[in-house]
Amino acid sequence: MMSTPALPALNEDALYAKVTRRLIPFLYLCYVAAYLDRVNVGFAKLTMASDLRFSDTIYGLGAGVFFLGYFLFEVPSNLLMHRIGARLTMARIMILWGLISASTMFVSSPEMFYAMRFLLGMAEAGFFPGVVLYLTYWYPAQRRGRAQTLLVTGVAVAGVLGNPISGWIMNSTHGAHGLQGWQWLFLLEGLPSVVLGLLAFRFLDNSVAEARWLTPDERAVLTANIANEAAEKSTTDAMHALRDGRVWLLALIYFCLASGLYGVNFWLPTIVKGMGITDLGQIGLVSAVPWLAAAFAMVAVARSADLRRERRYHVAVPALLGAVGLAASVPLAGHPAAAIAALALGTCGLLSSIPLCWSLATAFLGGAGAASGIALINSFGNLSGFAAPYLMGFIRERTGSTDLAMYTLAAVLVLGAALVLTRVPAALVNR
Repeated sequence: MMSTPALPALNEDALYAKVTRRLIPFLYLCYVAAYLDRVNVGFAKLTMASDLRFSDTIYGLGAGVFFLGYFLFEVPSNLLMHRIGARLTMARIMILWGLISASTMFVSSPEMFYAMRFLLGMAEAGFFPGVVLYLTYWYPAQRRGRAQTLLVTGVAVAGVLGNPISGWIMNSTHGAHGLQGWQWLFLLEGLPSVVLGLLAFRFLDNSVAEARWLTPDERAVLTANIANEAAEKSTTDAMHALRDGRVWLLALIYFCLASGLYGVNFWLPTIVKGMGITDLGQIGLVSAVPWLAAAFAMVAVARSADLRRERRYHVAVPALLGAVGLAASVPLAGHPAAAIAALALGTCGLLSSIPLCWSLATAFLGGAGAASGIALINSFGNLSGFAAPYLMGFIRERTGSTDLAMYTLAAVLVLGAALVLTRVPAALVNR
């Protein structure tokens, strides 16, 4: 009987650092661009709504309808990536979403607004779950938490950079060549995604085996590590994963966590404006504070989770802190500094919990089941991106404030934390 060849003796920490340096910065840029194109409508709303006479309900519905297109096309997109690879999939997604986002500058009616938002969701569908799936091709579970968190800090960075830049664009370009500031915002923030999509054709490798920037020994070690982990997973077909109760449980948890995220994302500039800050540049700077704090919190929580190989409390406790922060921002609204501090706590909590929620999913899904299961969790969870903005717009239009909506988002975060604490199997939270 032939023995299995011994693997090369390599410093695996250094090897995975090399992989991270190669993959994460580019994927990070793509994710920042994607997220900015998804949520810059929150800043555009400050003048777009009055220019086009959109009510808060119309805006909330338009902001949220993005996720209906996202929901319908996400699972097919991820299954297609499993077949044709990341290079073509990511390039196609980024080029299309960049062009559609830029074209939102031509919106002139509620119907056009809804249509463009739906098309943007359809175009972007599959990007984030595709990246989550892509990382499983390179990192084993015990190293994936930090890699996923580094990527998801792109949400925070999109807020840190995007809010001041959006404010500057709208202030400095208003009226240029007969266009409003919000029109320039969509154009100038959409085109970089097209450029990144073209770069993806040359930069992304579909698998470890195609990575010419690795030595043969390095490819052998990475391939063996992924193969060893795959042997412990339930490598199933796509339909079996969609019938797995764990997938639907994680989809519900992700729905709860993402509700807080999208509520903050689409309404934070409006909330800041309601505190009495009217200059667009200042609104952009103040709105960046919660995202800046969250970027540091996310990395710290993920590092702690990976070192302790524990997920349950590293998801649930930040979610509960997020709920406390969002709820506390309501009675503190008359004190802008304290209210922003509360929103920062809320944003730190809810954002820190989300990437580790993905570690739970990738701990047990493999093969085509991973492609469909991850996409289902993300698509169902992101329906909160439809529900939360619409709910906040509906409540704000009828009550004159976002207070009740913020309390509702806090309650949903508590529900998500409770599900993690009481329903998620131990085998998924201690890896």
